[in-house]
This record gives sequence, structure tokens and C-alpha cells, in this order.
Amino acid sequence: MSGRDEPLLARPTSPQSSTQDLAEEDALLTGQPTARSEDKRHKWREIGLFTWALFATAAVIILAVVAQHQKEALRHPNDPGWGEDGKPSGKRNLIFMVSDGMGPTSLALTRSYRQYAGGLPIDDILVLDKHVIGTSRTRSSSSLVTDSAAGATAFSCGFKSYNGAISVLPDHTPCGTVLEAAKKAGYMTGLVVTTRLTDATPACFAAHANRREYEDLIAEQMIGHYPLGRVVDVMIGGGRCHFLPNTTEGSCRADDRDVVAMAKDNGFHYISSRSEFDTLNAKGGVKLPLLGLLADTDIPYEIDRAHVEDIYPSEAEMAKLALHALSAATKDSEKGFFIMIEGSRIDHAGHGNDPAAQVHEVLAHDKAFATVLDFLDKDDTPGVLVSTSDHETGGLATARQLTHDYPHYYWFPGVLANASHSAEYGAQKWHQFLDSAAASTATTATKRSTVEAIIKDDLGIVDYTSEEVTSILEAAPNWPPSYLFADMISRRAQIGWSTHGHSGVDVNIYASSPKHAPQLVGNHENIEVGQFLASYLDVDVEAVTAELRSKHVKTGDSGLGLPEVAEAELKSLFPDEESAGDYAWMGPPGLPNNDNGQLAVLDNYHGDFKHRKREAEGDGCGCGLMH
Repeated sequence: MSGRDEPLLARPTSPQSSTQDLAEEDALLTGQPTARSEDKRHKWREIGLFTWALFATAAVIILAVVAQHQKEALRHPNDPGWGEDGKPSGKRNLIFMVSDGMGPTSLALTRSYRQYAGGLPIDDILVLDKHVIGTSRTRSSSSLVTDSAAGATAFSCGFKSYNGAISVLPDHTPCGTVLEAAKKAGYMTGLVVTTRLTDATPACFAAHANRREYEDLIAEQMIGHYPLGRVVDVMIGGGRCHFLPNTTEGSCRADDRDVVAMAKDNGFHYISSRSEFDTLNAKGGVKLPLLGLLADTDIPYEIDRAHVEDIYPSEAEMAKLALHALSAATKDSEKGFFIMIEGSRIDHAGHGNDPAAQVHEVLAHDKAFATVLDFLDKDDTPGVLVSTSDHETGGLATARQLTHDYPHYYWFPGVLANASHSAEYGAQKWHQFLDSAAASTATTATKRSTVEAIIKDDLGIVDYTSEEVTSILEAAPNWPPSYLFADMISRRAQIGWSTHGHSGVDVNIYASSPKHAPQLVGNHENIEVGQFLASYLDVDVEAVTAELRSKHVKTGDSGLGLPEVAEAELKSLFPDEESAGDYAWMGPPGLPNNDNGQLAVLDNYHGDFKHRKREAEGDGCGCGLMH
């Protein structure tokens, strides 16, 4: 075939052309791939894979950085100190807060009051509201309604006991406390309260007594005059009267022992005033151990303290000082610290059925709770905040039916906002008048005008009745003016109370985060709170119990600081000191036991009204309870 006979599309080869070029042209016409197009596709696939790998690697790096950042953020401030295996690890702090007597209704009451008084929206809530993780069942071993001693024993020892027991079991043997175990394990320890340091809740962490009334004895134990020696590094609160000898003004001891002097001999630095407290706070370098007794008895209610804050620090201020002191003291230690901080007087406001005092006490505790959270946020050591109440007090209800007619559905927080002082303050003011020289010659009209002035100026009530004033003038000892003043506020605010004692309602459990205390999420027995505290600190409470039970301690004459009647009872029980037993140092026993070691008195109805009548007539139960 000649060149003229070649196909029209045929092209001559040239040095610049190749068979591959022709193949590519054929591929364009036929749509069939060539080896070279396969190579290009492979090359683009490689480029794509490389680009994807590059982006994926960058994403992994970015995610790792974010995860590390989040991990660091959790470590500070929110790493609770739990290891990957779910067990505590590393240096850590534990802050346990007790809102004595605060039930769920206390929060509802205070929240609504705060919204009203501050002009806040209905979705404004307390700090505590944001940290509820569960509830606690509060019964003791002797009653479905616990007292603070048995409630705090559940926290300190992790065991149920009878009402009135200070870290003592129903068989009247001591149980080691989480604070004692923490101290032995190398932690620093602290107690901060707004009541007496010798009151039931703080006592249960650093003392052992068969009855909570033995506050003179408890004072001695708390500064180290008991089998384990000193176990507390920081103690701040009230109750100075139980540390001063009865030869000193302001003492409420039954003997002449100077427990403050004993504390100093045991190494304690002692402060007794707001000015000394402020000096410590300003300097920052707090020397430990520290004993701060800032009131003769209890620190005033917050509603009253606000008028004398130059004399008494707040719960938040005391907590902050203690936290920073313990943090500084453990800066170079392998162990952190354990501290119990109590909003003590919420309970007292409940006992008094005083709603105005109640809301201010809860607000003060809420502020202290926020102070602790802020500390955890800024402190270098991981830590956990856990909080709950030992019980509810007062049977509080945000409703009240005043007549037999069907009630309206409301209550009035404005009545509480009008009060500038507590009912307790009003009663003290009235008693001061009665004790004054002017009272001896005062006319009935003068007395009435004095009561009326208290009602108007301190309680903020202007629509009082003549009958209400008369009830104050004629108040009986078992229904004192403080109860009557408080009821005037409660009735007008339409707030209800079922008792001047405690109730058996479940109370809330709070934590810095649910992840910090997962074991306490949900509903629990109160002893589980105590068991959590020991678990988080990883301390051996049982070893402390064994040590306490192995100690043989002589009581000595007046060596217990007990009331005279209790001393006599102790000597009658243990006439020969050598055979006094291991536990005579805890004072005379509390509730009686059966032969099997179980309490002889458990919950049952036994004619309570007649029982109270016999007590009023002087035939007491002899059980040593705080009723």
C-alpha cells in the first residue's frame, strides 16, 4: 500500500513521537486507558493519600493537644486525685463540709428569699443547687430521727451509733475517726465551725465520749489530752468557755482546769479575738497547730453577726484562713490535708423555728461553699469537696395553714427581708432589760413598750397584736420568748414548722463534681459518706480503732473535766481505777445495752407525752440524750 492508501488518521512517526504517544491518542478516541494514564492515576492517588494522611496526622496532633489541655484543666482545678484504676492516687486534699440541720426545704426557702431580696430572676439559684449529687438517709442506731452526735459519728467513723454518742459505738467502745486516721497517715488536719468546737459534730472527729454533754472532757481531748495525743492542726470556732477554768470570767467549765494553758503546753498557738484573726490573715504565715476560740459560746447568727462583723469572722473567712494555712503547711509534703468545715447554726435556726435566721445561715454556708470551690480551683494540689447534712431540723415547710379555711398557695419572703435580727437576739435583748435595774421598777406599760420596740426594730413587724405582746410578757420557760418572736415571723411569712427538734427526712449530698465523688451519686446511708471519706484519703480507720481499744488510760481525780454529777456516776461505776476498763476515759456510758450488746432502747412508742410530763416533773429518763 502506498502512502496515499494509508488511513487518513494515520500519522508518520518522528523522533519526537513514540508508540506511547500514539497509544494515548488512540485512548482519547476509544476511551480505553493506557499504561501512562494508569501511572498518572496512581500518582494522583498517592498524592491524595499523602494529603489525607497529612491532614489526619495534623488532626490527631490537634486532638492530642486538646485532650492534653483538657487533662491539664481537669488536673487543675478539677482532677480529684483518682487514679486510672478508680483508686485514689498522688497527693490530694479532702474538704468535708457539714450543713448541720439543713434539709432540702432550707434550700427552697433561701433560694426564693434571695431572689426576692435581690430582685433576681426565678432561674437564679444558689451555688449549692449546682452541686447536688445525691441524698443521704440519716437514721441512727437508736432512732429513725438522729441527733448530731450520731449523725457525725456516721461521718467520722463510718458506723451507726446511738443518739448522743461521740465517735463511740452502741457497745460503748470507741471507733477510730477519719481525721485521726488521716493524721496518722501523714495528712494535716483541721476543724472550722460556727458553733462551739466542743459541740457534737466537730467533737466526733477528734474526741470520744459516751455522751455529747461532756463538753469539758471533749475540750481536753481535742487539744490532745487523750490516748492518741494531738491530732488536729487547725481548730477555729467558738466555745471558749469550755477551755477556761471556772475561776475565770466567761468560763462554763465545772472545774478549774485551764485547757487553753494545756493547749499552749502542747504546742498550740492561741488566738481569741477578731483582731488576732485578722493579723494572722494579713501576715499569711500561720503557725500550726492553731487554736482559735473566737466566741465564748457560739458565734452569733449571720443575721446578727453582720452588725458586729468587726468582732466575729464569718464561716467563709474562717474557712479561707484554715484552707490557706493547711495548703502552705503541706506545700512540700507528699500528703495533703483533711478538713471538716461546718455551717453549724443552720441547725440552731431550725431548733428556734426562726426563718429569718435560717435563710442568712444558709446563705453564709453557700458563700463558704463557693469559697472552698474557689480554693480548689486555684490550689496546686488536686482536691475534692464533699458536703452533706447530719439531719434536717425543724420539719420546715414553705407553706402554712393559719385557719381552718382552705389555705392560699403562697408564702411571703418579704417578711423575712424586713427582719434585721434573729429571734434569739430579740429574746436576749428582752432578757437584758429584765435583768437590768430599770426592770425592777418598770411598769407594765414600760415592759410592753420595750417588747413592742424589739418587735418593730429587730423583727420588722408593725402589725403585731396586743395578744402577741402579752404572750412575750407571760412566756413560760419551756416556750421562751425566742420561740414566740420566731413564730410571729413564721406566721406572717406563712412558713410552717413541725417540730423544734430534728426530723427524719433525707438530706442532700453535694460535691465539687459528680465525677469527684461517683460513689455518692444517688441515695445512700449516711455511713457511706464516712466510708467515702476514708476511701478517698486511703487511710486505715480500723487500725486507729484497734489502737484506741488497746490503750489503758487512768481517769485520775477530775481528770475528765466532767460535770460533778457525771464524775460521781463514773466513780460509782468504776470505784477501783485499776479496774476501770479501757474506756473509762470516755466518761460514764450512754444508752444502756442488753446482754447481746444491742441497745436496750430502740424506736417504739412508749407514751411519749407521759414521758415528757415525767421529765418536766423531775423524773428524767437518765439516758443522757439531748432532746
